[in-house]
Amino acid sequence: MGSTVIPIPDRDQGFADLQEKRKFQVSLSPIVSFVQKNKDSIKKIIHCIKVGTALVLVSLVYFVDRLYKEIGDDNAMWAIMTVVVIFEFHAGATLGKGFYRGIGTVLGGGLGCIAAILGEQVGGIGNPFIVGVSLFIFGGAATYARLIPNIKKRYDYGVMIFILTFNLVSVSGIREENVMEIARERLVMIVMGFAICICTSLFFFPTWASDEIHNSTVSKFEDLASSIEGCVEEYFRLVGDKENQSVHPIASFRNCISVLNSKAKDESLVNFAKWEPWHGKFGLFHPWGKYQKIGEVLREVAAIILSLKGSLNSSREPLQALRESIKEPCEAAGSSLAWTLRELGESIKKMRRCQSELFIVPKLKLARQGLSQVMSPFKLGKHDTAEGLAIACFVFSLMELAEKLEGLAKEVEELGELAGFNRS
Repeated sequence: MGSTVIPIPDRDQGFADLQEKRKFQVSLSPIVSFVQKNKDSIKKIIHCIKVGTALVLVSLVYFVDRLYKEIGDDNAMWAIMTVVVIFEFHAGATLGKGFYRGIGTVLGGGLGCIAAILGEQVGGIGNPFIVGVSLFIFGGAATYARLIPNIKKRYDYGVMIFILTFNLVSVSGIREENVMEIARERLVMIVMGFAICICTSLFFFPTWASDEIHNSTVSKFEDLASSIEGCVEEYFRLVGDKENQSVHPIASFRNCISVLNSKAKDESLVNFAKWEPWHGKFGLFHPWGKYQKIGEVLREVAAIILSLKGSLNSSREPLQALRESIKEPCEAAGSSLAWTLRELGESIKKMRRCQSELFIVPKLKLARQGLSQVMSPFKLGKHDTAEGLAIACFVFSLMELAEKLEGLAKEVEELGELAGFNRS
């Protein structure tokens, strides 16, 4: 009968390999920690390198003699101007700006050519008159459109490019005979600059606005949860700890203020994300508008948490016994609120569907019931002093937070359905 030889691994060799692997991991850990701490700075440096690369590529028009002679100095300048003007930090912003520049250039150039040709057909003193009237009408109308809030918010750059291109092309027709040829050559240079920007922005370490708005939304949930826990814990500190409270406060409202001030940034990131192509875990028609609605609810939650600051600064000594009697239900409610925020943030982070009606809403309703029992006339009705009202305001704020989080949970659930998140 044949025999089979089973090789037995050398223990010393396996231990040596394990030691080498650990040494390699330890040697990489400082690099990984440095990259994580300076992630934003590294992105900015990469963006600067990409802009420099795009400028070098578009400047080849000047470097290559044959291209420069065919295109000319006046037209080659437009390619460089396009790169400088439309290259943005986020890929979606570059795409959006490039699209609006293209639309504004085509419309402005086309109408400018019509105005220049019409003026040339009239001839004589009628030529500058026709061009001047056209500049007045179209320039004034486009400027009025820029003053409309909805247009200014989304299409301001495109309208500005329309005004610029229309003026340059129509005025050029007064002194130049081949205005159509000039417009065509400038359009080609703009398209070339736009193509260089898109290739550099999308294919070399792209910075996605979609990733940033997704991650920033997730971090807001954690920040607000920590703020709620800090507020409740600090509110029920003992009177003797008041000196430590002033030196080492638990509650931090800095994150809440940051959330309140995030509206403009969130709107910009959502608009940029809508322009971005299908990449990573985000589809072409990802419901970015839902992130904006969730951000609005989170700002309302942050405002309610900030209103608790007055309760934390109120006097503790007169009604310390009453405060101790409501400690347990309030701490339970605060724990439920913080858990809800973290659970919602985790579902968005892992792109997992949130079943709010089964798990989250019942827990929030239970917390509200406990707080409503605290607000019974038997406990608070006899304490209509300033301190008693401050305690009542604190409890009412927690109840309002629970109600607000119920609506937030439904918004997150709708986001999961629209985006096609995985079921848990």
